[in-house]
Amino acid sequence: MSGIVAAHGPFEPREGLRMLDRLTHRGPDGQGTRAFDHAWLGHRRLAVVDLAGGAQPLRDSRGRHWLVGDGEIYNDERLRRELQERGHVFASRADQESALHLIEADGLAALSRLWGMFAFAGATIDGGFFAARDTMGIAPLYWARQNGTAVFASELKAFDPHRRPDVEPFPPGHVWTPTDGLVPFRVLADVAPAGVPGGQDPEPSEAALAAIRDALIGAVERCLVADVPVGALLSGGLDSSLVTAIAARHAHRAGRRFPTFAVGLAGSDDLVAARQVAEALGTDHHERVYTHDELIDWVPEVIRVIESFDPSLVHSSVPNLLVAKRAARDVKVVLIGEGADELFAGYGYYSEFDSDTALHEELLATIHGLHIGGLQRVDRVAGAAGLEARTPFLDLNVVELGLQLPARWKLSSGRAEKWLLRRAFEGWLPERLLWRPKAQFGQGTGARDVLGEYYGSTVTSERFDAARDELDPPPRSREELAYYRLFQRELTGVDPQHLIGRFTGW
Repeated sequence: MSGIVAAHGPFEPREGLRMLDRLTHRGPDGQGTRAFDHAWLGHRRLAVVDLAGGAQPLRDSRGRHWLVGDGEIYNDERLRRELQERGHVFASRADQESALHLIEADGLAALSRLWGMFAFAGATIDGGFFAARDTMGIAPLYWARQNGTAVFASELKAFDPHRRPDVEPFPPGHVWTPTDGLVPFRVLADVAPAGVPGGQDPEPSEAALAAIRDALIGAVERCLVADVPVGALLSGGLDSSLVTAIAARHAHRAGRRFPTFAVGLAGSDDLVAARQVAEALGTDHHERVYTHDELIDWVPEVIRVIESFDPSLVHSSVPNLLVAKRAARDVKVVLIGEGADELFAGYGYYSEFDSDTALHEELLATIHGLHIGGLQRVDRVAGAAGLEARTPFLDLNVVELGLQLPARWKLSSGRAEKWLLRRAFEGWLPERLLWRPKAQFGQGTGARDVLGEYYGSTVTSERFDAARDELDPPPRSREELAYYRLFQRELTGVDPQHLIGRFTGW
């Protein structure tokens, strides 16, 4: 987690410094800039790997290629060994330096070899420039193009007011250069699920269950690599509990207890369930208990932080921000269960599908929209607390495997949601916890009802009816309109139409 700002074309460095100032929360550990005749690069650093030597912008040994980045490259060690064998000299242990040398050696097509979450901007002293974003869009990146200048930043709020009307999300899996424009380097293709001869998919084999299990274990273990303490946000639901179970086993093998952090109203379902999971797994567990008034009072700040007014995101983001601030006292990286619902059909409205083809298409669509929905919440909340959030379920190995599994296995058909994932991890949690029915995070923490009732009451029916033409689709409730008004106040000039995902399943 860091903050980047970059520009290609005429650009005033003072504007870049103003933008970096608005990203200080993402990178409290340092700032660096580099100006060129044709471009400008800026970076706010959250030090997670190579605390002493990983400052950015990064540069090659001759000072020709420069790069600023946000995120983590999980196959850094393998790429680094290969590049060193080819004669490249590294100046730091920073994982993103492998990306710099790889691009220098093999060009931008080599971006497809990077495994992880990242947003990059790079420039060369002879006039080159590029910006790129990872396949899933886990690392945030926005851009605005005006009068021959392209400006890039990690968050909407970084942009000066005169650029905000033109800001767009930078598309995941793409790279942009002034000469070639937007080019895909590794997009999430329309992966077709596997089938079985004869058209009837049997129950999943032990091999299929093992493949799911092995993929997630590998992803979690990759996410544990850091030079700073790592923990997990534990809701007590299936997804965060499985991530925690894997991480806790890994920590126990090293003779440590894994830190976990839970949040909720006193006695709320998630708080109780998280406590039970933590006790079963032997984690070093911490809780943040809040009141109704705290929930209500934090909403304006949360909307500014997450840059969204979608009710489902607000419901989950308030407790998320409170627990993230608590976690930041002990760790600098947190693992999160985001992505499992989209891969294994966890949301309640998925149960309405009785066609495996239709269900697969809906899962794929929601995954494509994550970068302006759930991932936006995950990133902004962690960034506001000075944390880096890592999402093992959205590791490309896990995503591609999940999409290739027969969609028929994900249909509810009278079974618990995500039963396939539960089957794969039988024995990893006590049965009552492994098969606990799903509750939306905002519901399980007690936030949904408290916030819905209060903020819905702040908008009259007349004001709600009068506002129907302001958004497409129109505001779906008085509560959503109340959040939209706060969004307009906190992010003046931002056009939400193509920037803000609005969850259909709430």
